[in-house]
Amino acid sequence: MGRSAKKPIAVSMGEPAGIGPDLVLLAWANRKSLHLPPFYVRGDEALIASRAETLGLNIRIDSVSPDQAAARFSKSLPIVQTGPALTDRPGEEQSETAPSVVASIEGCIDDIGSGLASSLVTNPINKAALYRTGFSYPGHTEFLGALAARHWPDAPAQPVMMIAGPELMVVPVTIHIPIKDVPAALTEDLIVETAEITARDLRTRFGYTNPRLAICGLNPHAGEDGTIGTEDRDVIAPAVARLQAAGIAATGPHSADTLFHPPARKAYDCVLGMYHDQVLIPAKTIGFDEGVNVTLGLPFVRTSPDHGTAYGLAGTGTARIDSFSAAVRLADVLANPDQV
Repeated sequence: MGRSAKKPIAVSMGEPAGIGPDLVLLAWANRKSLHLPPFYVRGDEALIASRAETLGLNIRIDSVSPDQAAARFSKSLPIVQTGPALTDRPGEEQSETAPSVVASIEGCIDDIGSGLASSLVTNPINKAALYRTGFSYPGHTEFLGALAARHWPDAPAQPVMMIAGPELMVVPVTIHIPIKDVPAALTEDLIVETAEITARDLRTRFGYTNPRLAICGLNPHAGEDGTIGTEDRDVIAPAVARLQAAGIAATGPHSADTLFHPPARKAYDCVLGMYHDQVLIPAKTIGFDEGVNVTLGLPFVRTSPDHGTAYGLAGTGTARIDSFSAAVRLADVLANPDQV
C-alpha cells in the first residue's frame, strides 16, 4: 500500500507566538528532501500565512477539511481552521490565544477518533500561559491521557513519556513533579506499570522482539545497599524482580552516572529513570536536535519535537526543523508499521 492510501498526520498548532508555525512551514517547504508523509495543521490559516510572509516563504496554504488533506499535501500546506483568527506576533506571549491552543489539540484527537487522521504530532506549548487561563494539567502528556479517557473509555490509558533519539531511548517514571516529591511518588506498582507499558509498546509499535530495559536507581550509586538512601533496595529492586518474574528483560537498579556512555548503551534498548532530569539530560545531550517526544500507553500514536516554544527564534527563519521532521516521520512509522 503506498503513501497515498495512508491517513494524514494531524499536527497541532502549539504556541502561536513560538516556533510551531515556523516548523510546519519550513518542514512543508522541504517535504521532499526530508521524506515527510502527508500532514495537516489544526490552527489559524491567517496566522500561518502571516508567518510565511515574515519568513519570506512563497508557500501555498489551503484551508481544508481533514479528509482533503492528504490529496492537497503535495501542492499546498493543508490547514484545518481551528479557533478564531489570530494576530501573528512572533515571540510575544499572549494568554488570550490559550483557548485556540487547547482547541487545536482537542481537534486533532477528534480527528483520530473519527478515523480521519492516523496519528498526532504536537507542536510545543507554553504551559505557563495556559495555566493562567485555567489549564489544569502539568503538561501535554497528562492532558492527552485525559483526552484518551474521554474518547476511548474502554481502552485504559496510562500515558508514559519517552524521549526517542537515534542513539538513546529513555522513559522517566515520574515526570513533571518537584524533585522533593519524587521519593514519595515512587512505588513498586508505578515502576512495574511504567516498565510494562514501555516493553509492550517497544514490541508492538517499535518492533523489538524482547526489549531490554535498564532501570535506574534513585540515589547516588543506586543507594549502596541502603547506605545512601533505601528506595533503591526497598522499592526499585523489588520492582525489577517482579518485572523479571513476568518475563520482561529488565535489569537494575543501576547507578545512573555510569549508564549512558557508549559501551553501556549497548546493553539495553531503553532506560527507565526515576525522575525527569535523570534521563532527559543525557537524552538531550546525546541527541538534542534529533530527539522525539513519544507518548506511550495511549490508544493512539503521539509524537512531538523534543524542545520548547523558542520565542526568541520565532519568525527569524533560524529554527531547526530536525526534531519536528523526525517526529513526523516517527509518527508515520508507528501508526503504519506494515506500510513503511
